[in-house]
Amino acid sequence: MNKKPLLALAFLCLSLPAVADENLFGYLTGAETLPKGAGEIYQFVTLRTDKGIGHYRAIDFKTEGEYGISNRLTGAAALKAMSLNTNGIMINGYLPGEKEFGLKASGLEGRLKYNFLSPAKDDIGLSMSTELNYDWVDAHSGQGKKKVEFELGLQLQKLFSEGQVSWVSNGALETTYARRKPIANLPEDFEWPTHAEMEIGIKLGTGVMVRFAPNWSAGAEALFQSEFETEVGQERWSLFAGPTLHYGNKQWWATLTVMPQLRGGGERYDGQTRTRYHLIEKTRQEVRFKLGYNF
Repeated sequence: MNKKPLLALAFLCLSLPAVADENLFGYLTGAETLPKGAGEIYQFVTLRTDKGIGHYRAIDFKTEGEYGISNRLTGAAALKAMSLNTNGIMINGYLPGEKEFGLKASGLEGRLKYNFLSPAKDDIGLSMSTELNYDWVDAHSGQGKKKVEFELGLQLQKLFSEGQVSWVSNGALETTYARRKPIANLPEDFEWPTHAEMEIGIKLGTGVMVRFAPNWSAGAEALFQSEFETEVGQERWSLFAGPTLHYGNKQWWATLTVMPQLRGGGERYDGQTRTRYHLIEKTRQEVRFKLGYNF
């Protein structure tokens, strides 16, 4: 009996992620879904800093539960929260002044993900996701803002070198309805529109991870985002890219990603000196830590 195919299959199984939907990347998502009846709990922590002036530090928290409805369909729900500390910054129409608060709930999220092709069993993995977000705190200013966002996404994943190398690409289309709450005592010349706004956004991302030791992977990912608003057309665009480090075993996994903004464009605030970046709704630097536990 030829044992080489069996040995190759065993090596492939050992080299693949311990959990089907293990998050190798900080911002990108692979094509795998959870097995039927399996579950995971995630904790996301994202630090956003540096708008080029003053002091800006926002920390986003997301606690998410994910469940395998079937071997191809996964459902997830999440509670979002944030903290903010900003001073010395006032951006017309976006940041009305200083704001500081500790951790508080800011939104809810629901998601479904369906797998068409498995990267472990087919030539390439392919999944589609739908996501619905409802936020009541503006992620940039910390002010009250009702926001409903629907996202339709695609996930591609390809394994190389018997599972030691994983390439992932994502694409998504977002549609957003938002309305800000009024703010009292603003300067007369400060714009703070409270009418309903409609926006369309696109997200494109790609990344490569290499398993360099048992349970350890390292690589890099990049994410391009652009947003189009009813009255101004393309409002902004940005490109973030950076390194990612991942550890995973059968029970839990952790991922750390550093994502500086490489380039950006669109609207800029008065006096912005770093003209190659978009710093109104984005920051110069993001760092994300993700922790997952399967049960």
